[in-house]
Amino acid sequence: MGSNKHTAGEFGRGMSVEVRNNDVNRAMRKLKKLVNQEGIIKELRDRQHFVKPSELKRKAKAQGKKRWQKKLAKIQSQW
Repeated sequence: MGSNKHTAGEFGRGMSVEVRNNDVNRAMRKLKKLVNQEGIIKELRDRQHFVKPSELKRKAKAQGKKRWQKKLAKIQSQW
């Protein structure tokens, strides 16, 4: 059977923010920034629904196409 061990980087490290001078709003901003940098919110949203591998490939291809079109438009505007 599979073991249920987690790496230290995945679950072992906790996140905390110190509240100084009862400034909770500042601490909340710092916490939101940390969570955003770690990509936790994005990961939670991605895991809410299962996405088929073919759909992931299709989305990745569409994003690449969009980046390429944007790059071409930028090059065309320079000329």
